[in-house]
Amino acid sequence: MTRVALYLQDAHPIRDGMRYAQHAEAAGFEAVWQAESRLVREATVPLAAFGAVTERIKLGSGVSALWTRNPALLASTFSTLDDLAPGRAILGLGAWWEPLASKVGVDRRRPLLAMREIVTVVRALLNMETVTFDGEFVHLDGVELDYVHQERVPKDVPIVIGATGMKMMELAGEIGDGVLLNYLVSPSYNREAMEHLAIGAAKAGKAVADIDRPQLVVCSMDEDRQAALDAARLLVTQYLGQQPHIMKASGVPQEVLDEVGEVLTWPATHDQVVEAAKRVPDEIVQMITASGTPDECRTKVAEYVANGCTCPVLYPLADDVGAMIDAFSGWDAG
Repeated sequence: MTRVALYLQDAHPIRDGMRYAQHAEAAGFEAVWQAESRLVREATVPLAAFGAVTERIKLGSGVSALWTRNPALLASTFSTLDDLAPGRAILGLGAWWEPLASKVGVDRRRPLLAMREIVTVVRALLNMETVTFDGEFVHLDGVELDYVHQERVPKDVPIVIGATGMKMMELAGEIGDGVLLNYLVSPSYNREAMEHLAIGAAKAGKAVADIDRPQLVVCSMDEDRQAALDAARLLVTQYLGQQPHIMKASGVPQEVLDEVGEVLTWPATHDQVVEAAKRVPDEIVQMITASGTPDECRTKVAEYVANGCTCPVLYPLADDVGAMIDAFSGWDAG
């Protein structure tokens, strides 16, 4: 059986997410990841809810912005999640995105250095070390997780770096316990990502095989193939307008990006996205998502696995999340 996980954003009430987490666990899914990229839902509250009603499934933040929590509080937060679900918490960290960061007063200056400093001290704190660190972004003076009543033992919380750009990919290979590869990229993008992961891994005496590589994959599944493609098209269109550099790296033709850019502004209105979506052909939707019938979705997800993904993290777009979970229960990418 191929490893597989579930990705939840804010499309469903948290109590529905709790049921989906239980369903995914029963179906053999490895993990449930909660999005935290937008100002909608932070990750740890729903992850705690998922952890409270499950026994085995891992709980990952996909991904927490490295700028928005002091690293000592970040370590304390994920230590607390580990108290609830020992050995199941995964700290996914990312550098966030523009223009949202600047709109809330965050200066994303030198994100690679900030990531290095924060990963270093959070890992040390979770290892129950007393940390003194005077960096450019992190300043700690004799700080530790100062438990009073519970046993002081290291917390098993892997730190997985959310990376899209190749410099962050190299850093993830060097210092991360894993990398969370992004969605709305093509399998061909993964091949370049693996090359840069290897560069980073080599700096730490590791190989790519030593680095876990879960990947977010948009999955729009419906027995009605056209309905599935249309459901994914709006999300694809939004990202074509917001992140054209990523789309171009995935092989989306420049003329498609230009046509979408003629319609979309930032922030885009729903009507603009709908209008721009008319300019996005089916083949572009299928290039960067797993969309279509259940067989088509499984075939596309297998392409990501064949190109370096170790655990697809499926982002369901259809209303019937349970059907998608069932479609990948016991699945083998071959």
